[in-house]
Amino acid sequence: MTPTEILSYAPRVLSQAQRQAYFDTGYLLLPELIDKAWLEKIRAVAAEFVEQSRACVKSDEKFDLEPGHTSAAPKLRRLSFPVDHHEVFREFAFNSVLVDVAEDLLGPNVCYHHSKLNYKWSHGGEEIKWHQDIQYWPHTDFSPLTIGVYLDDVDDEMGPMGIVPGSHLGPLYNLQDESGRWIGAIRDADLKQVDPSTADYLKGPAGSVTVHNCCSVHGSSPNLSPRVRPLLLQTYVAGDSFPLQTIGTNGLGRYANTLVRGARPDTTTIDGRRVPVAPDYSGGYISIMAVQQTE
Repeated sequence: MTPTEILSYAPRVLSQAQRQAYFDTGYLLLPELIDKAWLEKIRAVAAEFVEQSRACVKSDEKFDLEPGHTSAAPKLRRLSFPVDHHEVFREFAFNSVLVDVAEDLLGPNVCYHHSKLNYKWSHGGEEIKWHQDIQYWPHTDFSPLTIGVYLDDVDDEMGPMGIVPGSHLGPLYNLQDESGRWIGAIRDADLKQVDPSTADYLKGPAGSVTVHNCCSVHGSSPNLSPRVRPLLLQTYVAGDSFPLQTIGTNGLGRYANTLVRGARPDTTTIDGRRVPVAPDYSGGYISIMAVQQTE
């Protein structure tokens, strides 16, 4: 659906101005959208997985560990596919206000694609280099968007996500180095075109929600604070957007491509843009951070 078609539907939670801003800039920040009851439940479950990670000695398909992780002092980088591992995450991704936000920006038919919980540990939790998402999981259009939820207050010191306004309407960059090796980040030479100095860094109190389009150039700095920066991320796509299953991380996770609102139309449209794509990670994948750190 075009932005004009989507805007013709009555919104559930966003204003028309917010919807138009998303289509113009490629992102939104919605301060304190998630209520305290939800935050308390999610924080408690997130803490349970930190405790579970103490028993891990190396990264696997569930836990992505930062270097220096130990049972006594865990440094959890990511919980992959939290929806697969706990009913609280499933309920939140499938039946909360997040789906209303997705519907306001995608139209009445919405599918869940995947989720992750990036902890970004205190005292140096790793940066996420500038990149676009769509090369990791190409679809038949460019509707996919990711909705993030800050579980705690996030300020500049904690490495909030930065997004280059309007970059979703620009080029789709090659995330390989000059030798053709997949590095999962935009080449330094191409960053001159992106101009990260114009990025808007999305920070705010606990419960704030970020939304960014799959083509938006984004990244974040290391977390230099003494506080962990947990960011719960859910990706949704329009009902008539279909993943290219043999490319990148498409199809990973037990609930990948679950319909959460409306219906799956029986047609799809290819936008005709050339997409540089990731390797096939269907045999196993840990995280973008592990790829970028060449682990």
